[in-house]
Amino acid sequence: MSACPPFAPFFGFAGVASAMIFSTIGAAFGTSKAGIGITGLGTFRPDLIMKSLIPVVMSGIIAVYGLVVSVLIAGSLKAGNYPLFAGFVHLGAGLACGLTGLAAGGAIGYVGDSCVRAYVHESKVFVSMVLILIFAEVLGLYGLIVALIMNTQANVTDICF
Repeated sequence: MSACPPFAPFFGFAGVASAMIFSTIGAAFGTSKAGIGITGLGTFRPDLIMKSLIPVVMSGIIAVYGLVVSVLIAGSLKAGNYPLFAGFVHLGAGLACGLTGLAAGGAIGYVGDSCVRAYVHESKVFVSMVLILIFAEVLGLYGLIVALIMNTQANVTDICF
């Protein structure tokens, strides 16, 4: 049995960074894009602003997914006994959560912007907007689930080969 490679934790920490950075970028993009639509709505119908904040809230949840995965991966990192396999799995888990968060944030931003602007003219759009936003949010949730499954698989092996 050989010692674990000293560079293995790099990949684990890269997974932590990937989950946090990419999901936060997606959440920021979704928030900004939907916020632009809300400001356009607010000039014509200020009474609809509170109902139109749903895309902004849903974008923020995407960043929470990345935070959860980052904390779990960081908690799995062990000094001295960290196999290269675990590092690669944690990197994959971080990328899975982060990149799906990036995609979900983009989808939420575009849908939120378009639907909020349409909501000014037609109130029936609201239900459709919420449904489409839920489908966009689920993209990030899928990445969270895959990352959680991958994280549990990385903790199976504690032996370095």
